[in-house]
Amino acid sequence: MRKTILTMGLLMTLGAVGAVQAQTIKIGVIQPLTGSVAYNGEADVNGSKLAVKERNVRGGVLGKQVELAIEDGECQPSKTVNAAEKLIQKDKVPIISGAFCSSATIAAMSVAQKYKVPLLSGVSSKSDLTERGNEWFFRTAETDGLLAHAFATILVEQLKLKKIAYIGVNDDWGRGGMEEFSSQIEALGGETVQKLYFDHGTTDFYTLLTRVRAAKPDGVFVAAETQDGSILVKQMKEVGLESLIFGVGSWATADFVNLAGSASEGIHAAVPYAHTLQRPENLEFVQSYQKEYGELPGKYSVAGYNAMNIIMDAIERAGEADPDKIRLALPATDYNGPNGNFKFNEKRQGYGFDAVLVKLQGGQPEIVAQAKVTAD
Repeated sequence: MRKTILTMGLLMTLGAVGAVQAQTIKIGVIQPLTGSVAYNGEADVNGSKLAVKERNVRGGVLGKQVELAIEDGECQPSKTVNAAEKLIQKDKVPIISGAFCSSATIAAMSVAQKYKVPLLSGVSSKSDLTERGNEWFFRTAETDGLLAHAFATILVEQLKLKKIAYIGVNDDWGRGGMEEFSSQIEALGGETVQKLYFDHGTTDFYTLLTRVRAAKPDGVFVAAETQDGSILVKQMKEVGLESLIFGVGSWATADFVNLAGSASEGIHAAVPYAHTLQRPENLEFVQSYQKEYGELPGKYSVAGYNAMNIIMDAIERAGEADPDKIRLALPATDYNGPNGNFKFNEKRQGYGFDAVLVKLQGGQPEIVAQAKVTAD
């Protein structure tokens, strides 16, 4: 009898757990939370959490509360694969947001395709990711090619940059960004005088910068994230490099400005978002983000926020948290976020939102030019 009662009690407990689980929808997130780009991964997660908090206050998705299952991929392909496998097989998530670095996202794409679970990236910008024919992969990030196309003319014709040195982190994103910008600038008559790479986590750039200084460029393009980039620009000032600095990455974020200090002054950056955008949706987002975290949002905060809202909207349209139904619902996205309206083209690439060229002045991103990210 006692054994029977214990068994019944266990079944009732398991049933109660199942009932609780049935009242929530779990969404997977993979971001770098340790390593040299942890600042940026944390910002993405913060934006994702804010989106979920706001949605849950409004009743959640399909009448259920949303929770996040968050994994640290460290921007490393092998660890990102392990994270994706865990989220899909153990946590049973129907969709994943991630995985930041393009090389890590490429690795996660194969896992998503293997298990037929959608993967949406709000950050990875290597141009060819949506050219690979993976029907389970969606992207709401701008591509390096689109940014280069939008702003190369301004860099050459308005800022008068003729001789350019290129410095980039040695991964798919860094190499891709350098190639996109150098090809666009060369087509407009600019000359490439150096192309140099560094590894994530580098702290000594002096030898590299001595080579750049010797080339006497008008401008230096940099593809780097917060921690690497802040160290790099401070050492640029130390070696007396007077060239105009421009690039892609974390330049318009509060974390970068705080770490780089006065070395950030005057830097130009091509980014999909600046907190100074004068849109009603952005003013509301900035206020909410500051209230939640006590700091201004940057491009990665809004990337996580947008990606998570787009995912939750798709689950609502799908009618249930089923991977295939979510995949089929995502192309109908018509989402109005802090930096514009998001839709997907036939290759599942997001478009319609704004990108900006900013100049850092007094620690704030001053918008120099603004362009729509097109469907092409």
